[in-house]
Amino acid sequence: MRSRQREQQYLDRDAPRFGELSKLLPVFLVVVTIVFLYVQYLFLHCLRLLQWDLPDILRNAVQISRGSWQLGVFHVVTLMLLYCLLRCLLTFPGTIPDGQGWELQTESTTSPVDGEMKSVQITEKETTGERRHCKWCLKYKPDRCHHCRVCNICVLRMDHHCPWVYNCIGFRNHKYFILLLIYSAIDLIFITVTMFESVWWSTRIDVSPALMLSLLFAECFACFLCTVNCLFLGFHGWLTVNAMTTLEFCEKSMKMAGYDSSIYSKGVYENICAVLGPKPLFWFLPCSLPKGDGLTWRDGED
Repeated sequence: MRSRQREQQYLDRDAPRFGELSKLLPVFLVVVTIVFLYVQYLFLHCLRLLQWDLPDILRNAVQISRGSWQLGVFHVVTLMLLYCLLRCLLTFPGTIPDGQGWELQTESTTSPVDGEMKSVQITEKETTGERRHCKWCLKYKPDRCHHCRVCNICVLRMDHHCPWVYNCIGFRNHKYFILLLIYSAIDLIFITVTMFESVWWSTRIDVSPALMLSLLFAECFACFLCTVNCLFLGFHGWLTVNAMTTLEFCEKSMKMAGYDSSIYSKGVYENICAVLGPKPLFWFLPCSLPKGDGLTWRDGED
């Protein structure tokens, strides 16, 4: 099918999407930041606690125990972060399917509405009362669908285009994006809190200025990123529980309408399930994606 071929081309690294190296710069910066903090935390904090450079008789068992569990937790969270980052980068966000019912009709072209289109409820319409359509893709838009000029596709339940993962955040990868923010926040909080011990240690004993400055810079950098990430996570958490996307929030703010209301809201629990999946036990794992096809969104007032 053409939709399957378009998705495969989207994922193909030889496709134009991955050919624009300048747009991959933010992704490169993210990877460099992760590697930098990983190296700093591992060599300046964890290895100090593990005391690998000391003979057995001089090692402190309490510090070794603390360093061991901190090293384990740090690696588990970091691996989850990297996996979610990879899924955000490579997962196709979802687009309008190929079908007669979705093809834009003109005066010179008419075609019957297929069964798939008949089952789709449309709430959002143009100011004229007509169905929304994309002038670039030449297709009718389902609710909450928007065209991304960077990816050059219409994205189902588009939240926003994220340059940091060089991908649109939409119906099929929204959960990975939220989990990426969650694991990033956990990792940064963990680094900031636990590495403060090493920063304090460096001020109490005679260490080289380079080591002290490296620890202090890594701690301040992690604290700054932690603050920014937590604020961003809080905003997207608020959007999630209120059944809103970033684009819908911006549209409401421009219209000076109610920021905390959405016609697609079904209650906090259902709103969370719509993003993180139907099984609460798997909400914080990169599996069990939300149900549905991304085309139909029941009105919250129904």
